[in-house]
Amino acid sequence: MSWINGNLLGFDLETTGVDTARDRIVTASYEVRCGSEVLEQVTLLFNPGVEIPQSAIDVHGITNERAQAEGLDPRVGLEQLAAKLVSYLSEGAPLVGFNVQFDVTLLENELRRYGLPTVAERLGGRFAPIVDPLVLDRELDRWRKGKRKLVDLLEVYGIAVDPDELHQSDVDVSMTLSLLQAMVRKYPQLDEKGLLELHDFERAAHHRWAVNFSNFLVSKGKAPLDTLEWLA
Repeated sequence: MSWINGNLLGFDLETTGVDTARDRIVTASYEVRCGSEVLEQVTLLFNPGVEIPQSAIDVHGITNERAQAEGLDPRVGLEQLAAKLVSYLSEGAPLVGFNVQFDVTLLENELRRYGLPTVAERLGGRFAPIVDPLVLDRELDRWRKGKRKLVDLLEVYGIAVDPDELHQSDVDVSMTLSLLQAMVRKYPQLDEKGLLELHDFERAAHHRWAVNFSNFLVSKGKAPLDTLEWLA
């Protein structure tokens, strides 16, 4: 059976900010989908242990009052989340996320912060396989003009969504899975690759994009990207 018709593990975080080394998880959502059937859909609300800036609240809508009153202790939530992701990954489901390098990096840093084994450590050293529609779209349709945020790609691939509903982790997860399924319909060659082969294809594709984009930034007098590498 092709991997796109098997279990897919969608994953997304909403956080206190965009610094993967410093910021914390506010909500974490995962959805397991097989074809059109949703097998499991869970959102965990965390008490991040730090103040959520207003700029982040404006994005995802989770207030400090709600996070403190209803949120899980980070150590408890992180262990629950990591164990579930590892369970599905170990069974062969790829983790699917949009610009997922951010989410994965922040999650692994959070686990280290609380002295918990990372997902990579639990899987024997490598957090894989991962499928990121953003990385794939930049490689497969690299000359298309326009923005490539999630809302933009949903429109490109013909998926209807209310933009006001995005930036909620459960909605972003569901939309990202639908986006990936639409992409594979357009580019069936993706489904012909094994999942680890696809993971490495994405690593190479991201590196090519990052080098070009970093050079572009430098040409405009801006700082280059902090890293050119994707996930391990």
